[in-house]
Amino acid sequence: MKAAQWDPAQKKVVVNEVPIPTPGRGQFLVKLASASLCHSDLMSMAMPHEKPVTIGHEGAGYIQKIDAAAEGKGFRVGDAIGFTYIVDFCNECEGCAVHSNHCLVKKSRVQGFDEPGLLAEYATVDAHSCILLPEQLPAETASPMFCAGITAFHCVDSCELKLGQWLIIIGCGGLGQLACQYAKAMGFKVIGIDINDDILDTVKSQGADAVFNSRTNKNYVEEAKAVMDRGPNKGADAVAVFSAADAAYRSAPPLVKLGGIIMVVGLPATGVTFDALDIARGTYRVKGDSTGIPSRMKKAIDFTAKHNIRPEVEIYKSLDAVNEMVERMKKGEISKRQLVQFT
Repeated sequence: MKAAQWDPAQKKVVVNEVPIPTPGRGQFLVKLASASLCHSDLMSMAMPHEKPVTIGHEGAGYIQKIDAAAEGKGFRVGDAIGFTYIVDFCNECEGCAVHSNHCLVKKSRVQGFDEPGLLAEYATVDAHSCILLPEQLPAETASPMFCAGITAFHCVDSCELKLGQWLIIIGCGGLGQLACQYAKAMGFKVIGIDINDDILDTVKSQGADAVFNSRTNKNYVEEAKAVMDRGPNKGADAVAVFSAADAAYRSAPPLVKLGGIIMVVGLPATGVTFDALDIARGTYRVKGDSTGIPSRMKKAIDFTAKHNIRPEVEIYKSLDAVNEMVERMKKGEISKRQLVQFT
């Protein structure tokens, strides 16, 4: 089969012929229908690798083979499925109840990092990481939902908001755009903040109540608070930071109301820092969320299908395009999710 692999010697993505994998105990062999590029894939490429590694951790496709230990779990050959990007976890221990990557029984691995990724024609996945796709989410375009989509849903859902309350989204790229759609479908008011006017136009078209360019508008904090018109306790009920920029995290505390929530989503290379005194005295609370655990997927996918939520995507028809996709992402030229659609 063909696979898009980061070649550490050439410092670029190349398409190589590799063996089709064999499903291990409790796994499916999946023929990928779509696989998409995520910003965190750049983190994988920055890691030390001795040999080429297949990248990508967002995928959807069709079951080709079922290991005997995975039979009788409600799946059949030919089913359209989505799945999380962790393999070899027990899904039963205390660690797995927090996140599949915290398994205390097995040495779980992350596709595209320490396990071959999903930008390939076939992949193996753990049966308990899978979910049947509803008709409203065809596998040919569903791949972004299985990192970006469920992450955005969980993050908005975990902000503890009530109808009519305010959510500020900092970083309105692919995840931020999905978060805006989810927030509006949940009945929240949304302000989008980014440094790209084209991206802000997209979020505005998706229903954001207001948008601000934090690079060109030096008064965006005051203007955002004026839009919310909250009285003495000015600020949003929650601020979700989807950007990985340090400046994005520095901008969050001035935008959140007293006692509000700052949601950590974007992953800066050097981590994040908040004022300990502010946290200790409840000026704001800091939370985080991600793709979570398999048992949380159904709520996210059902909500997505019910409200017809879709990512903005650029579709490529060949793995040969992946290196171009990566280079465009590195240069900050993309405003949508990029996916490869397999024929």
